[in-house]
Amino acid sequence: MKVLISGASIAGPSLAYWLARQGHAVTVVERAPALRRGGYAVDIRGPALQVIQRMGLRDAIRPFETDTLYNEVVDSRGRRFGRTGRGFGVIDPGDIEILRGDLTGLLYEATRSDVEYRFGDSVLALDDTGAHVDVAFASGACATYDLVVGADGVHSRTRQLAIGGDAATIKELGGAMAIFSAPNTLGLERGQLLFTSVGKIASVKSCNDDRELKVCMFFPVAPNAFDPRDIAGQRALVDAAFRDLGWAFPRLLDAMQAADDFYADITCQVRTDSFARGRVALVGDAGYCPSPLSGQGTSLALIGAYVLAAELAEAPSPDALARYQARMLPFVRANQDVALAMASTFAPSSSFQLRMRNFLMRLLPYMPWAPWIMKLAMRGVRKAAHAIELPTSTATRAL
Repeated sequence: MKVLISGASIAGPSLAYWLARQGHAVTVVERAPALRRGGYAVDIRGPALQVIQRMGLRDAIRPFETDTLYNEVVDSRGRRFGRTGRGFGVIDPGDIEILRGDLTGLLYEATRSDVEYRFGDSVLALDDTGAHVDVAFASGACATYDLVVGADGVHSRTRQLAIGGDAATIKELGGAMAIFSAPNTLGLERGQLLFTSVGKIASVKSCNDDRELKVCMFFPVAPNAFDPRDIAGQRALVDAAFRDLGWAFPRLLDAMQAADDFYADITCQVRTDSFARGRVALVGDAGYCPSPLSGQGTSLALIGAYVLAAELAEAPSPDALARYQARMLPFVRANQDVALAMASTFAPSSSFQLRMRNFLMRLLPYMPWAPWIMKLAMRGVRKAAHAIELPTSTATRAL
């Protein structure tokens, strides 16, 4: 089978790995001129850990794990408190935390010899004839494929062409997120700091042998204030949201202006009941972004790629695509619903809530039952993360 995958982040190369292993001719097209190496730390948990193990990548990932030793809360005066062990996103001891760019690089290296990668190009038009899909590329090239898969993110061009545009599928959560790198002027050593203000949260983590900081900021935006094409305007929104909040924000925001990996987008979910139509399918954020608030985007991408490959190994398209959608939909909804529940309490909505949250975080390290409290707080995420049983097939069995 001849397969085109649009997107070379996590879902695309993961699916390419399994399909190439099944003997299919796989091409991955990526709009960026080279592999995107930026991004914040991502989490792999639940059945996604099994997927990584079955890909034979567990040992390859170990040297790239963030290996964060502690997480602390910091206030506007720079006072640190509420110290807890490991990174903020690590729920269970076996969870993996790795920079998104490092994971992308590992997946690319695991597939580059068996998969054709075409950078600096993108899908312009699709014509699903029922027997195959005719694809026109932005470069002017044309080709025919048996299957086309969109793994091209929240604002997926593939989804817009084959299933539905952003207006029909994207549920905005009322805020935006920005990510960038900065010099480690804070002197963090394998640590993570969490700053909270009314309606705003910033997470700062040391990385790359403590030479750099990865900064992630969440903040509210007015309707229609965020322009996805205006990078300078996005930086201005971030600066306006955090510049006057004290602590180290002036230094961090000055570094943001020079960061070559700056990325920002609205916080949202992709909610659709159609992950596939005809000979076109969606994987990862393109089909079912749960929002960064869930911490499950990477795990859903890995699991979705595995499930789609397993179904294709058992039945031809489009029957396999219908089975893929039926298997994934309950799992996707469970994780998206948890994210929606978390969105309402993610950042404090008043000064009183902020004071109470900081007060409780000051007490947390001294509470003998603190580990139980943390487990209880993450119970919904843990349950949703395990809400699927991986299929098995001869083409996706453990190595």
